[in-house]
Amino acid sequence: MKRLIREPLVHFLLLGALLFGWSAWQGGGTAGSNRIVVTPGVVEYLAAGFHRTWHRAPSDIELKGLIDEHVKEEIAAREAMAMGLDRDDIVIKRRLRQKLEFLLVDEAAATPPTDAELKAWLHKHPESFRVEPQLAFRQVLLRPESRGASMPADATKLLARLRAAGPEVATQDLGDASMLPPETPLQPLREVANSFGQDFADALMKIAPGQWSGPVESSFGVHLVFVRESTKGAAADLAKVRPLVEREVLAERRKAEMQALYERLLAKYSIRIDLPVAPIAPAVPAAETDARGAP
Repeated sequence: MKRLIREPLVHFLLLGALLFGWSAWQGGGTAGSNRIVVTPGVVEYLAAGFHRTWHRAPSDIELKGLIDEHVKEEIAAREAMAMGLDRDDIVIKRRLRQKLEFLLVDEAAATPPTDAELKAWLHKHPESFRVEPQLAFRQVLLRPESRGASMPADATKLLARLRAAGPEVATQDLGDASMLPPETPLQPLREVANSFGQDFADALMKIAPGQWSGPVESSFGVHLVFVRESTKGAAADLAKVRPLVEREVLAERRKAEMQALYERLLAKYSIRIDLPVAPIAPAVPAAETDARGAP
């Protein structure tokens, strides 16, 4: 009995019965019925929708227009269903599926995930919210095409000059002109790699902060660098990413609940699939169809 009470399908049937009773009590009627009752609750709902859109209450004339449109919509829906227009309509089927899944699987989020569940998810997906390595640095560029054979000697002399001057030395008149930023604030390693190349970024992570170093090569030339700060990557702290991890855990719950639901429901049906005898012809692109006149 307890297992039956916890069964989502039972919840759905009970909820459906309640909704049906509510609809009948509200005067909603059913397809084929010629009785339409617009209750005070429906009028209030229409007026509230108008207020959300226009930020004011509807006038008497506007409210009558809303009610008239509601009645027309109800009549059209009933007549269409009586004519069977809702059958084999892919849009309606998808909407009904969405409603069914929403009603049956929403209980997956009813119980918040425990700390143990969240930690287990983080352990299983370590890269999802991992804290990236970061770098902050200054750099002076020397171009091989400008320096030629004197490049190694120029780099050595300039590095000694920079070390003697200290970390805050003005560098705008040193090195060769480029569009690269002379100062890069603390940012993820991937962003440094996007600007300077992955090899350059990886090389800077190996340099101890606090002094001018180099040369470090990139596709732009060689750089003399002062690493201000570097932080290594680390596993995410659950306290900082808890809402994001909860969202992922609940999404996995819903997916599992949905799969289990359809496995239970499939047991009620006999499925037969009749494949076409002839091979299915591939679709012809529109451009080819236009060029040949016909597929």
